[in-house]
Amino acid sequence: MAAPKKGRRQGAQGRPGRSLVFILIALVALTGGMFLSGHTTPRLGIDLAGGTSITLEAKNEPGQKNAINPTNMNTAVDIINNRVNGLGVSEAEVQTQGDRNIIVNIPKGTDQKQAREQVGTTAQLYFRPVITQASGEPTPDPSASSSSGTDKEKDTDKKDKASDKDEATDKATSPTATPTSQGRAVSDALKADPTPSASDKAKDDKKKDETPSSTPSADPSTAKLQEQFAKLDCTDKKARAEAGKGAKPSDTTIACGKSPDGKTWDKFIVGPAEINGKDVDKAQATINQNSAAWVVNMDFTKGGSKKFAKVTSKLSQQQPPQNQFAIVLDGEVVSAPSVNTTLSANAEISGSFTQDSAKDLANILSYGALPLTFHEQSVTTVSPALGGEQLHAGLIAGAIGLALVIIYLVVYYRGLSLIAIASLLVSAALTYTIMTLLGPTIKFALNLPAVCGAIVAIGITADSFIVFFERIRDEVREGRTLRPAVERAWPRARRTILVSDFVSFLAAAVLFVVTVGKVQGFAFTLGLTTLLDVVVVFFFTKPLMTLMARKKFFANGHKWSGLDPKRLGAKPPLRRARRATAPTAGPVDPKEA
Repeated sequence: MAAPKKGRRQGAQGRPGRSLVFILIALVALTGGMFLSGHTTPRLGIDLAGGTSITLEAKNEPGQKNAINPTNMNTAVDIINNRVNGLGVSEAEVQTQGDRNIIVNIPKGTDQKQAREQVGTTAQLYFRPVITQASGEPTPDPSASSSSGTDKEKDTDKKDKASDKDEATDKATSPTATPTSQGRAVSDALKADPTPSASDKAKDDKKKDETPSSTPSADPSTAKLQEQFAKLDCTDKKARAEAGKGAKPSDTTIACGKSPDGKTWDKFIVGPAEINGKDVDKAQATINQNSAAWVVNMDFTKGGSKKFAKVTSKLSQQQPPQNQFAIVLDGEVVSAPSVNTTLSANAEISGSFTQDSAKDLANILSYGALPLTFHEQSVTTVSPALGGEQLHAGLIAGAIGLALVIIYLVVYYRGLSLIAIASLLVSAALTYTIMTLLGPTIKFALNLPAVCGAIVAIGITADSFIVFFERIRDEVREGRTLRPAVERAWPRARRTILVSDFVSFLAAAVLFVVTVGKVQGFAFTLGLTTLLDVVVVFFFTKPLMTLMARKKFFANGHKWSGLDPKRLGAKPPLRRARRATAPTAGPVDPKEA
């Protein structure tokens, strides 16, 4: 039974090269990925690289009272922070200033335009039934056609009542009369329920007793809405921004939206909102398999699914365009799909989306709408000069600390310091390449606190080497030779290292969760380097120590190896005590006793 145990121990000692090859392959792969990605330096935070600082001012919308309060401001900060930071490590800083301002600092290297859109978009999402839809250009005034017709009548020598009637008939069917007929269509649409059901046709006699004044055509607000719709020019950016401004979710209003080709604009009259963004549970940008275009898929909450099913059931019974529902985001129609059947679980927003715009919209819908409306008060550029000076000072401090650690290792551990220094270099290379690759992948940005975290990690890594070396020395002091001393010391050192690193990682994780901004950079770097410490000690330091134990310089306890038995005060080699066998004796003579 002793032979298999010995074989397992020799096998564990005899293949340290595999671990070293693994760590080498990992280093080569990470370095290659770094160069292939085109990013050879870590992405820097705003304090080191500079960037853009945006000041947002909260505004009260018509009808809102006391909306600007600490609760809504803090909610807005959280939403903006989630939108811009994504995973929370891109180092964009979002904080309040005063009672109604929010400061957003975006580091250089971030897509500034995209980030500003994420910051400023309120993301008020509503699903509204479409009442009518037309081209985005303003409708010509019908009176212009009438005056033109009058001028022609004056120039005509032969006129009578019959010809006047014919001319009127021609104008009614001419293209210049289209806006008039379009206006009647709008009036009819507003007069009816935007989403009538089949049972509406079988109403009782009370329907017949309605007074003319109750019809929308006699309602001044309806006439005003028709007039606004006719004059609306969606090709004008300012007019698009003003369209439907101040309308409540329960109001019928006008809006602009891009046509399906994404090149021109359409204008809409849309009914009261029946579903809003709070009914959306999750949104994701995907590619439609049929059209190969980017779309945004939305999953509704339980209550939202019921509302959506009810709305689509009504719309599916209507004729175009009243079988469409407009998806209105911040007053603009981003999509107006038609409904042919009842839907409930999810919906798809289609339009002229690119990959970035689809992901932006999905991100906004997932994190929710801002509780307030914000306007950009100022946009300034932040200089990296001050951060550069602080970084320079920090790097000098880190270099001094590293030099002191190396001097201590050389003086106290002598030859063993070579293993420690090699391990530190491997840990530094892994940290650098991973931080560089995390920049383009999760938008990680290296700031001053993150640099501090990396400097602290030097001590954590060196501490692991010291624990291992001291365990080996303890075994040598007990009189064991180096090779068995290394293998006996490793299990004890391994437990200590794992416990120590677990405590450090737990502290970093808690710090990352409960803090925001730059402190998260410190916590993230500390947690990353702690994990790398475990990887380096297990896959590099221990295998390298096993190989070095076979070399005469270390195995024979050279005075510069750091493992000199005399210098360590080692005991003589352990030997088994031999029991002396007592000879068989007869009865003892009392005289001899």
